[in-house]
Amino acid sequence: MNAESNPVTHPVPWWRVGPMWLVVGGPLAVVVAAIATAVIAVHGADPVIDKGEYEATLQQARALQGAEREAALIKLQPAHQARNHAASPVAREP
Repeated sequence: MNAESNPVTHPVPWWRVGPMWLVVGGPLAVVVAAIATAVIAVHGADPVIDKGEYEATLQQARALQGAEREAALIKLQPAHQARNHAASPVAREP
């Protein structure tokens, strides 16, 4: 046999194999998205509201009259109440 008829093939580096990126790419994208989500959650955490400050603000809102009072009380409603009544008329104080 002739040495020229049987050429030596060099292996392709792993990063140049296309199907490898299909296998590694999905989990890698999930890890990057999870890290980004964790960073957003840590930096965008809602502040804890002091109950005394909330009560003082609520008393000030109750002291207002008319439309100012309604707007202030709606602003102080818990999130689920505000969400549930966003499309309904203004909720009246019991």
